[in-house]
Amino acid sequence: MRAIQYDSHGGYDELRLVDLPVPEPAPGQALVRITYGTVSPLDDTVRAGRMSPELHKPLPIVPGGAAVGVVADPGTSGLAAGARVSVSGQGRGLSVDGTWREYVAEHPAGLSPVPDGVTDRQMAALQAGAGHVTAYLALTELARFRPGSSVLAPGIGGAVGMGTAQVAAELGASLVISTAGSTAKAEQARAAGFAHVVDLSRESLREGVARLTGGKGVDVVVDGVAGPLLGDALACLSRGGDYVSVGYAGGTRGTVDVTDLIWRTARVHGYMFNMFAPATADAARRTVTGWLAEGRFDPVVAREFPLEEAARAQRHLIEDRPFGRVLLKVAGDGR
Repeated sequence: MRAIQYDSHGGYDELRLVDLPVPEPAPGQALVRITYGTVSPLDDTVRAGRMSPELHKPLPIVPGGAAVGVVADPGTSGLAAGARVSVSGQGRGLSVDGTWREYVAEHPAGLSPVPDGVTDRQMAALQAGAGHVTAYLALTELARFRPGSSVLAPGIGGAVGMGTAQVAAELGASLVISTAGSTAKAEQARAAGFAHVVDLSRESLREGVARLTGGKGVDVVVDGVAGPLLGDALACLSRGGDYVSVGYAGGTRGTVDVTDLIWRTARVHGYMFNMFAPATADAARRTVTGWLAEGRFDPVVAREFPLEEAARAQRHLIEDRPFGRVLLKVAGDGR
């Protein structure tokens, strides 16, 4: 089978198209033929060597944290041949090889049915970067979010920013604010239905949030950007607000004024998927997938690439910072 693999850390050109054996399903596993694979910043972090070796399997690695496909061989899994499923087993592309290949063997616990009316492309977009599930867990399990709360999620083009904007609205937020780095992207976001986007090329984050909240600030910040925006994001909290750190697309270091924490009596949370019980994470996935099936939101796809152009796909995501998700189309008949 065709697969993307790297055997050295480095640049995008380390990603190579290789021929690997089709995996043999272990007892209880099903063999899934992949139609779409997801592209996320985590894939880039591991490939570039910016993650401690203790946190991932020895090289070589097949990247890809999630995918959508069709059950090709149910084995003894109890699944039906031909069933459409999403692949979301924990550790893909890290502790075990990922989904940038034509076939994956997985246990039913790592597979979820794709609802009728949801395309493979939509389901893959929902999973890419795990922004919607991340937002749901951050808001409902960590932050003191309630219907009527206001939310800031910087980076509207990214998985966390867009996912939080859509999830917070479904949960009953009174106001959801995001950011864009250019006027063109801010206008693109507004045209897509995201009304409150601070154009950082025209005003600062603090100025934009103060304008939109009448100076009050927001109740919750879900931050997948950090870096230079970290200090301003914390300063945008209202008194008693919650800041949830879920990523660092803008960098791992920023400057914080400690009085923004003290005077606001803020609570700060670090987020990782493995901090939640599997049943809690599964319930979150079912909820947001149900919303997708009901047509309550639609994840935006910026671009899709064929499997053999995985290096271009990863470069596009990291360097071009597109508005929406980036996908790999693995099989030609993916719906």
